[in-house]
Parts: sequence; structure tokens; C-alpha cells
Amino acid sequence: MRVAVLISVTLAFSPTMVQAQDVAAGERVFSQCRACHQVGPTAKNAVGPVLNGLFGRKAGTVEGYNYSPANKNSGITWDEAIFSDYIKDPRAKIPGTKMVYAGLKDEQRIEDLIAYLKQFDASGQKAASTQSGITVAGQ
Repeated sequence: MRVAVLISVTLAFSPTMVQAQDVAAGERVFSQCRACHQVGPTAKNAVGPVLNGLFGRKAGTVEGYNYSPANKNSGITWDEAIFSDYIKDPRAKIPGTKMVYAGLKDEQRIEDLIAYLKQFDASGQKAASTQSGITVAGQ
């Protein structure tokens, strides 16, 4: 019994046992985003803006996309934590946003989606470090 408890505690707090982000799973999650958003070298603004180079970009700044004043004036610069919070409930994070989406609540699916989106730089090219298919959370 003690061994089982010790193993459980060790696994729970071990930094090497961090849940992996799965780019392929993130691509499947992104399939529901495709109705409004595009990524990749040929991506164009549609109902929503292009999501290439999302992380590190100031909200409301994709050229050629007509953002809501709420989004343009949000003061947000996208990072993993802000995006994770936003995608759970976009209208709660940015009241007045045009984004009509009920939200993605599953933490693993959010992590996978982030891994998928992070692989696209501002020009839509895939970064070499993410082409392997899996990245580890926090890297």
C-alpha cells in the first residue's frame, strides 16, 4: 500500500511527467475553428482573422480584418495563458467581441490546440521545432 501511494505521489509531482501537447490532436481540435479561421502559408481572413503567428501578437492587429472595438481595445497580447482563458469563454474574456463561440472547456484539448497553433509563424510557415508532432507543455 505504501509503495502504491509513494508511486502515485511521485508521478503526480514529477516535472518529467508533464502532460504532452499533441499537435496532431490539436489539428483535429482546430477543425471546428476552420469554419471561421485559417492558418498556414495560404491563410486568408474569413469570418475570423488569420491565426498565423498568434502567440506574441497584440489582439486586434491582423491587417485587413475588421475587428470589434472590444477586441482592438482589449490591450491583450496573446500568450498561452491568455488564449487558454479566452478560448474557454471568448465573450467573458473580451465582452463585446464578435467571436460567436460557446467555448472549449477541456484543458487537454486546449493544450493540443495551442501546440497546433504555435507551430505557425506570422507568415504561416511551420516552425522546425514543432514539426515532430509533439511538444512538451511549458517549452
